[in-house]
Amino acid sequence: MTSIDDFRLQTGETVGVPDCDVFPDSFSRGSRLAVLGLSLAAGLAGGLLLSEAGSGMALWGCIGLAAFAGGLLSTWSPCGYSSISLLRPTGKGAKALLGWLPTFAMHGLGYAAGALILGALLGAIGMMAGFSGFATGFGLAVLALIGLAYGAHQLDFLRVPYPQRRAQVPHDARQRFPKWVVGGLYGLSLGLDYLTYVQTPLLYMMTAAAILTGNVAEAIAIIALFNLGRFLPVAVNLFPVTDYAIQAWLGRHQERAAIVDGAILTALGAGFAVLALV
Repeated sequence: MTSIDDFRLQTGETVGVPDCDVFPDSFSRGSRLAVLGLSLAAGLAGGLLLSEAGSGMALWGCIGLAAFAGGLLSTWSPCGYSSISLLRPTGKGAKALLGWLPTFAMHGLGYAAGALILGALLGAIGMMAGFSGFATGFGLAVLALIGLAYGAHQLDFLRVPYPQRRAQVPHDARQRFPKWVVGGLYGLSLGLDYLTYVQTPLLYMMTAAAILTGNVAEAIAIIALFNLGRFLPVAVNLFPVTDYAIQAWLGRHQERAAIVDGAILTALGAGFAVLALV
């Protein structure tokens, strides 16, 4: 750990988080245009298929998969992983791993609590606003606009507002509490989704979908799937992989993750646009 990190641990300083940008040296404008075009085509085709099938369950399946994917992408960076890397087992071997399982469990419970709190709040907001589901013309149009705008944002063709609290969890907490307590606190902080930086705009789409349900249980389900995707990466600590190796791999693939993020958002946006118009 560097001296800067030591200073932050001692002072409790909140660590700022930059956006993940797609740099032209890695992905040319032409390659990003190709991704945009293919994503639009896939989304339009998917929207037409869903419109013919007329299945609400299929639409829910799309939202559920997008929520889970968004959760995975939300910590797909060295900076994002560095938050949960502080929860790694102390030592090596089976005994150290068994001693770490309460931390792992508490981290998951923290995410579950975050989903209950945030999901209930969003569902209640939608209920008071009179929404009754995202499978309406208005709801689908809202989701389409979010997907297309932020898909172009992630692919670096458009700059739109990205309101986020640019902070990680407080790294100094591990000096003040047992690791299993820190695991729960980190899980709750990250599971509330807006207390820390989340690098995927899929969070905005899932937030909108949760509000549009106008139903507390359904809103909780959407946020729970997002949080499940956020929680699972910490399970990498169950395997004999070093922290350096994990962060190096994430660093090499961070821009690819942003491209995938943009492709998913664009495809969803195009599909929802078709469904809103038919």
